[in-house]
Amino acid sequence: MGAFIRIRSPIRSRVALFDIGVAGPIAGFVLALAVLPFALGMSHAARLSAFAGERIEVGYPLIFHFVHRMIALVAPAHSIASLPLSAVALHPVAIAAWVGMFATALNLLPGGQLDGGHIIFSIAPRVHRFISALTIVAMIPAGYYLWLGWLVWAILLAISSFRHPQVGEHPRVTGWRLWVAAFALVMLVVTIMPAPFVNGSLRTAIWQDRHQ
Repeated sequence: MGAFIRIRSPIRSRVALFDIGVAGPIAGFVLALAVLPFALGMSHAARLSAFAGERIEVGYPLIFHFVHRMIALVAPAHSIASLPLSAVALHPVAIAAWVGMFATALNLLPGGQLDGGHIIFSIAPRVHRFISALTIVAMIPAGYYLWLGWLVWAILLAISSFRHPQVGEHPRVTGWRLWVAAFALVMLVVTIMPAPFVNGSLRTAIWQDRHQ
């Protein structure tokens, strides 16, 4: 929930803003990644009865597929090694890791006053508005075709994306912090889920409404 932290004192430099923006996502990602191999390893094949009736189907980020592939390579006899993730009953800790990855991805969205927006503003404040607007525009078709929640996030970003706390111009973000920024981009790529909830798009909702 780092996007909702209230900062009481002024942010005095772009470096300070960068550190604030990147610290939370890294902490959340590292913690979730540390437990994911063990938690996914404790998961098991879903029983056939689990597929009966209505149930929530979720999508998985790249990091889940990567760890799942590693388990299949290291322990090919494991009950989930030959199964797709959609047929796996996740251990509760694996579910917590999924939520952690999802929250990390949302916080790293490059816009507004989300952590990703802070990172963009600290590195290149002049392009912050453009990237925020581009993110909002991309969320509109994503909400229609992939997940309705992207439309909600588009509205939230539209409310906050065109204002940002003013910070000192110097010192600028340079050196090793640029490598940390690159790592933040990698975190976004491996945690983002275009469709976090399967069949949760606006198009699907409209289709179901018409056929009821």
